[in-house]
Amino acid sequence: MSMSKSFALMIVLFFLVASCLVVAKPVSAAPVAENSWVSKVPMHQAKNSLGVAVVNGKIFAIGGSTESGVVGTNEEYDPVSNMWTFKAPMPTPSNGFVTAVCQTKIYCLGAGINEVYNTQTNKWENKSPLRILIAQANVVNDKIYVIGGYPNYTSNEVYDPATDTWTTKAPMPKAGAVAASAVLDDKIYFFGGIYEHGYVTLTEIYNPATDTWSFGTGAPTYFTVGSAAVTSGVMAPKRIYVFDQPYTHYTGIHSPFYTNQVYDPENDSWTGGADIPTSRQGFGVAVVNDTIYVIGGYSESPLVMLTQPDSSGSIYGNLTTTYYATNEQYVPFGYGTVPPVISVASPENNNYTSSEVSLNFTVNKPTNWTGLQP
Repeated sequence: MSMSKSFALMIVLFFLVASCLVVAKPVSAAPVAENSWVSKVPMHQAKNSLGVAVVNGKIFAIGGSTESGVVGTNEEYDPVSNMWTFKAPMPTPSNGFVTAVCQTKIYCLGAGINEVYNTQTNKWENKSPLRILIAQANVVNDKIYVIGGYPNYTSNEVYDPATDTWTTKAPMPKAGAVAASAVLDDKIYFFGGIYEHGYVTLTEIYNPATDTWSFGTGAPTYFTVGSAAVTSGVMAPKRIYVFDQPYTHYTGIHSPFYTNQVYDPENDSWTGGADIPTSRQGFGVAVVNDTIYVIGGYSESPLVMLTQPDSSGSIYGNLTTTYYATNEQYVPFGYGTVPPVISVASPENNNYTSSEVSLNFTVNKPTNWTGLQP
């Protein structure tokens, strides 16, 4: 594309929200309504405490617990076709581990394991194992930050896939066991967790570039075992969504006000989103094109107090556990309303003697029409 030097020209890009959603719909499979849920095709296998990761727009649901026990099954979900496909299972059947994606590889980090799935070759390999338990893993600049966990709830261990080595960084200010975490703009956010034997509403922010911590505004209510998901600012405004399990009566913990709490990092504030339709816990969370998927999980029947103790001396009836293959998609606030970003590569702001100057630019999302206006 070229333009005459005799006119002062301005790039105008018309971005029609409704039409763009039509274009993007085959990719994200997102309905139009923001802050709403829709059911998608479930996994082949019902399970909870699974590892979930996204590579190249595909969701991988790995390992977990089923009615028959711990498994290593690996299913790939394609949001475009709305279909699941079995892939090579993890070598060690596992549950309760964390996942991290570097390039096209998925790192499954748990108690003494670091099993790596190559999505390109559909093969697994073993790497230097994790040194702590019950942690959260996040990737910044191709380094995996495994923060919080047992026995040192404030630990901050960093894994370098290029060298297969671990190093120690600045610990969390407060304990982070079972806290939810996510990365936005190269900063790692931690929400809730356990501190001094109780659940808290802390927001702790780690900057890997400076190896320092800071605090944000705490959530309206605590998180028990939350999972966080980030919308990037491309299709939906930059937000962090923290999904939590519903009330669990047998722990004696009070119910959170929401199963979907939303953090706005720009103004350091919180709001509530639409609750997860299927009440469950132990699910995995993934994001594709700024739409969020909550996958798997389990629920337990309410405890029933018996009129007299049973043969074991218990005064409560047996719990009934239900496992889910459920796959529910959430469309976040403001989906489809974010204008596109135009990045002009050339020309530079300079004087030109040529009668024509090439105009090169990129747009960060599909658009209907691009033109020049004098």
